[in-house]
Amino acid sequence: MNAVGKLLKCQYPIIQGAMGVICNPELVAAVSNAGGFGLLATAFIQDSGILRDQIQATKRITDKPFGANLFTMNPLVIEFVEILAEEKVSVVTVSGGSPKQIIPLLRDKGIKSLIVVPTVDLARKAEAVGADAIIAEGSESGGMQGYNGASTMILVPAVSDAVKIPVLAAGGIGDSRGYKAAMALGAQGVQVGTRFIATKECMAHTNYKDMIIHSEETGTRLVHMDRFRVRALHTPLVEEIINGSVKSSEVFNSQSVMKSWIEGDIDSGVLPAGEISGLVSGILSVKEIIDEMVS
Repeated sequence: MNAVGKLLKCQYPIIQGAMGVICNPELVAAVSNAGGFGLLATAFIQDSGILRDQIQATKRITDKPFGANLFTMNPLVIEFVEILAEEKVSVVTVSGGSPKQIIPLLRDKGIKSLIVVPTVDLARKAEAVGADAIIAEGSESGGMQGYNGASTMILVPAVSDAVKIPVLAAGGIGDSRGYKAAMALGAQGVQVGTRFIATKECMAHTNYKDMIIHSEETGTRLVHMDRFRVRALHTPLVEEIINGSVKSSEVFNSQSVMKSWIEGDIDSGVLPAGEISGLVSGILSVKEIIDEMVS
């Protein structure tokens, strides 16, 4: 077990990326039960009681360690830290903005922090303020990302050279080839997001999963959302946002997320996914994915 495995207290250094509202307890538990490290998502949670309910629901179906992602733009993020500490969740990932204020609070609560970064500069800053590990997320990744990043192939070795704490790779990883490549680039673990959407355990609607399966390697686009961008599947709605006929703020909120991600109305919202979609060819169980990845 390497440094990341020890930090996460799991068999394999594989973190399931937090994907908005589709990190259901069944998916999180399945990842942890298969030897990885599952994460609950908090980006769209608007009631701290929901997070507690999800933690307890996950505990009922796994006795393995799991964590949560803290999205710094969520106004309830400080309340979430308190709940995580009370529920004895000991590792989190942090994304969506500067971790400078939240890392000391996490350390005071005995919670380890893995900070998601798109650049070497931000990796160094996260290490300087006390991060326990870095997740170097390349621009191939799905979901939210900044305006200034590099590909996984470049970012991971650059970050690995720049910091002394453990580094995990994210973006464009979905099978054993990506897993091994990440290790060759200097990472000690990986974070996998899009591949875990197209699984039997994920609560995402079949329509969403099918679009990932049928996507080509060029089937995603970067959609501008004011302070950040979202890599999403190329749908007619995404094309309308890109050409300016629809405002992104109108179709990237909790209501549209629920309609598109969970209810399957793919015309009502943006569907985040990484470029790895072009390599996903079927819906598998979480265990099948992890077993193949580490084989």
